[in-house]
Amino acid sequence: MRYCVIIPTFNNEKTLREVISGVLSVTPDIIIVSDGSTDNTELILKEFNFLKTISYSPNRGKGYAIREGFKAAMAAGYQYAITIDSDGQHYPADIEVFLKKASEVPDSIIVGARILDPEKVSKGSRFANRISNFWYTVLTGIKLPDTQTGFRLYPLDLVGGTRYFTDKYEFELEILVRAAWRRINVTSAPIQVYYPPREERISHFRPFKDFARISLLNTILFLIAFLYVKPFSFVKYLTKENVREFINKNILLTRDSNLKISLAVALGIFTGILPVWGFQLFLAIVLAHLFRLSKLITAVAANISIPPMIPILLYLSYLTGGFVLGTGSNIRFSANLTVKSFETNLIQYIVGSIVLSVIMSIAIGIISFLLLKIFRRGNVVKG
Repeated sequence: MRYCVIIPTFNNEKTLREVISGVLSVTPDIIIVSDGSTDNTELILKEFNFLKTISYSPNRGKGYAIREGFKAAMAAGYQYAITIDSDGQHYPADIEVFLKKASEVPDSIIVGARILDPEKVSKGSRFANRISNFWYTVLTGIKLPDTQTGFRLYPLDLVGGTRYFTDKYEFELEILVRAAWRRINVTSAPIQVYYPPREERISHFRPFKDFARISLLNTILFLIAFLYVKPFSFVKYLTKENVREFINKNILLTRDSNLKISLAVALGIFTGILPVWGFQLFLAIVLAHLFRLSKLITAVAANISIPPMIPILLYLSYLTGGFVLGTGSNIRFSANLTVKSFETNLIQYIVGSIVLSVIMSIAIGIISFLLLKIFRRGNVVKG
């Protein structure tokens, strides 16, 4: 397994020399990326002029630096790249932990899992890590104990050629989320962590600006996940064999009654049409849990709002709203659009979608119940 270690650095003159020396004790395959450093970084790098170094100005951000390291590593023929921060927080000896894990799960992104000591880590940092872990699970369905560490192993063939749209700290979240969406295995391995005294810590993380950027990225990824990734993943799942297995396992041979299955379908249709775009699947699962219905069947039925169906549902909702409110059903586009006309059309759509969700859920629920009565005869599992 050919691997290298990428060390992105920005103004870490106090710890950079020690980090490089530590990594050298494990491997000579190192790529150092000086991300617009303005301190004595360049003088330190001259001491290690036998290593591959990349320097540029001005500072572009940690994500940009890592991507530059990826390019150099791929050009040199490496299969894997391990990134390690230059602030001295990580132990280079833990590189062996990543290599051992990679031999067990090849072609995987391996994220270091730090043990965050409450006595040495601020409440803000621990809270930020919990929030990041929560959002990663929401966006991907994968649980990771630590999504904020920079000590990681990447399979270059799988992640190096992707076009990313973030350059700074939020890149490390983007690459994990998009890798999971592409079915790349993302896992973790336990690592040590060193906490220097607070007065000696050097951090270029800007609490307000960087947290705002990460929050914005989470919002964008959330919308992409629930309007595009999740629906299309569902469509790809719909093979003949998967559909047959799903029906047998969760409908025909389940212990749930015909009524409970039909109610789960109806609930999914209801939430799938409601005008809460981006939160329909989440709402469906929460309501299924509250009413003790099958979360899986409810979630599947809620996917009625997949992209190909969205224009149809919008149009039918608008028509239904026009019928209920008596405002007509013609959709007119005019250059003289006013706030009043926009408000009227929006209200018509919202009212129509609510009414349509009720009608469709009742109708499909009844149809489901009748079909179950026919096809489940003698197939109900008792217990």
